Amino acid sequence: MLQEPSSSTEASTDAEQDAAAAAAAPVSADFVAARSKPGNSASSVSVSNGVRQQGPGFRERCKYIPLRLELKERRLLRLLEAALNVSEYTDKVDILAWRSKTSRVHAQIKDFCAILSGLVVAQDYKRGQQLVADRDFDQNSDFFQDVFEIGRRYKIMNPEKMRSEFGKLMYMLMDSADMTVQDLLGFSCVRPLNTVASFLEERGRLEMLDDPLMEIATAEIVAGDRPRMAVQRDIKVKERAREQLAKKYRHSQLSEEEILWAIYSISDNNSYLLFNRDPIDRMLQYFISTFRPDAIEDPYSLAITGGRGGARLTHSHERQYHYVLQSLTLWREISNDMFKLWYLAEEDMLREGASYRLCDTGQGLNRVQSAPRLSRAMHGILGRCQAQIGSWVGSSVMHLGDHGIPIVLFFLHVYTQVSLGPEIDCFCNSFIWIVKHL
Repeated sequence: MLQEPSSSTEASTDAEQDAAAAAAAPVSADFVAARSKPGNSASSVSVSNGVRQQGPGFRERCKYIPLRLELKERRLLRLLEAALNVSEYTDKVDILAWRSKTSRVHAQIKDFCAILSGLVVAQDYKRGQQLVADRDFDQNSDFFQDVFEIGRRYKIMNPEKMRSEFGKLMYMLMDSADMTVQDLLGFSCVRPLNTVASFLEERGRLEMLDDPLMEIATAEIVAGDRPRMAVQRDIKVKERAREQLAKKYRHSQLSEEEILWAIYSISDNNSYLLFNRDPIDRMLQYFISTFRPDAIEDPYSLAITGGRGGARLTHSHERQYHYVLQSLTLWREISNDMFKLWYLAEEDMLREGASYRLCDTGQGLNRVQSAPRLSRAMHGILGRCQAQIGSWVGSSVMHLGDHGIPIVLFFLHVYTQVSLGPEIDCFCNSFIWIVKHL
């Protein structure tokens, strides 16, 4: 609870202690205990000496973590981005016309592959010659599958990149999953993503994910207010863990460099969580330590009135408290499982035989497609949040595959393009400054 200072010196000291306690204390004992159960989250995190440790479900989490791109793959990514940039695929396909859509899709995909082949010639003449020698794309299906998979993998690791190009890519791959289109093309454009778990399983070293050193080797080092020597010590421990893992699990089919490549890919996921999930945890800590649902201290009421101050709802202090808590909790859980949700979303979009409708949703002409796998995962997250909080304000309906969110690309856009991290960091820093100067 925020309190009016009785004297400047005493109030400043107490306020600083309260702010420090809010930053260090858990959200609540029951809240954290529920969140840290093995079945409740893909990864629960604890902090020890500034090193963020991963909890249960480590192997399961790696099933959805894409491998970091290699140098040669980044060159192919640049070609893909260039081809997508000049492509007019959605302008030619997603229109209401009398001509057969299958023939339009077939023609546009072949044109795109031709553009991509031409760019390969410009980059590597010898390799490009092999692609354009007879213009028989089905003979080079592995190449096109690799290029498209690289683009999908890169987007998951970098949600802020390829904003318009990724939509074209996914719509084209959606259409290519149709069996009629595959028969015309002679090959499938889609293949499974290269993930950390699939890579290690293929090399016969999946047990490496169960090694206790993996948590140390992939943990994020959080400096905070700790001395530089302590941070450097944690970094050296992390580097030694990586070296030990590389030497322990290397064999004829898996080199030390490839092991480090897999470890770095997991670290990339931890970095994503650090900048997208952890700020929400901080906000929850400040919110719960500052406000109580059953007590109001003027002028710090959370009550809102529709039509006043930009509010569109009318909530009492208690109702708004639970509304904010459930919103932050849901966003936190979605951010925590985002790589898994993205993986499932792509499976829904690219599954063979999946159909969609092209209709006006009130926001223009959009594809409307069901998402059964993503829907099940989201209902599981919603159930966890409701169990943790104990109550729910408003509707709990998940809009997927309807006019609200016609296709899963809209869902991915909402929770990845709009990051709460910078706003929450700004708020928390402002909150600490205000408390210190009360």
